[in-house]
Amino acid sequence: MSSKLNIFKKGSLDITPLLIPVIPFGIIIGVVGMELGFGPYVTYGTSLIMFAGSAQIVLIQLMSAGASTIVSLTSVTVVNSRHLLYGAVLSEYLDKLNFMWKVFLSYFTSDQSFAVSYKYFKLNKSNINSHYHLLGSGFTLWLTWQISTITGILLGSIIPEELGLSFAIPLTFISLLVQEFRKLDHVIVMLVSGIIAIFAYNIPFKAYIIVASVSALVVAAIITKFRSIK
Repeated sequence: MSSKLNIFKKGSLDITPLLIPVIPFGIIIGVVGMELGFGPYVTYGTSLIMFAGSAQIVLIQLMSAGASTIVSLTSVTVVNSRHLLYGAVLSEYLDKLNFMWKVFLSYFTSDQSFAVSYKYFKLNKSNINSHYHLLGSGFTLWLTWQISTITGILLGSIIPEELGLSFAIPLTFISLLVQEFRKLDHVIVMLVSGIIAIFAYNIPFKAYIIVASVSALVVAAIITKFRSIK
């Protein structure tokens, strides 16, 4: 038991430095959800059920803009599709766990917990309790995210609507994209996606987001294929 607890603690400790940007992100989710009129229960429900920051922002933005349920769910699925890769990579280290353990850990797996725990897994392949590291890192991030969202909800309920804090959504995404501007192929993909989104903006059901996303994936695949040939 002590070994499992120590591994859990290490996972929690390893992810701690990555919690710094997570806290304001979670607060923004809560504040903007309240600002857009979703109320405390729906806003918090996205963090409790989805537990996926970027996907939550996409869902809140689309629902507030009147997008259809199909478009909203499809967009969220596209945003979260990277988790298929996470699962494929981690399966090598978690294949001996039973089904319930895998489902449980998949809920707590995020970009940050995957990054720190995958590094631990590679260094501790023979440890049969290594999955407690993912549990520790994932749970610590989850708890931080829930508290941050609740804090944002409380702040959002007292901040005057006149402040119009819904602008925080595009600003948040811009901040996430800034680091990608250093790579030309990433810039090309973003430009293609943005241009197509502008021209397809008036198509029915707010489906321009799906069209732009699929187009970006196609362009990214072409660039990747071209680079591999070279």
